[in-house]
Amino acid sequence: MTFDLDRLDDDVLAFLREYHLATLTTIRSDGTAQVTPVGVTFEPETKTARVITWATSVKARNVARDPGQRVAVCQVDGGRWLTLYGNAVVTDEPERVAEGVRRYAERYRQPKERDDRVVIEISVDSMVGRA
Repeated sequence: MTFDLDRLDDDVLAFLREYHLATLTTIRSDGTAQVTPVGVTFEPETKTARVITWATSVKARNVARDPGQRVAVCQVDGGRWLTLYGNAVVTDEPERVAEGVRRYAERYRQPKERDDRVVIEISVDSMVGRA
């Protein structure tokens, strides 16, 4: 099922707030998929998904190499699943990283401090699944 991002129902929003890990799929330099388990948050008002990581991680390097690349984030729990698609950028801007960390801490737990923390921001333009 394809969801209208401007009219997400309570079940979808609840699923995106529950404690579930997801996978982030980025594209390697050779054009193949890199799939990584991640914690992800979603801000429905701005249609922004965020993944915090460190600057030298493969996923961050993939996005930094090709800013705006198409990525997918998929969350699964039994028969419920959602995949969010959009264009990604990676940033180390302190305010944006702090927002990513804040949202991660709300959904999962407070992450350990890192000097090399970055956030991958995904401008979600489509969502499919069954939540």
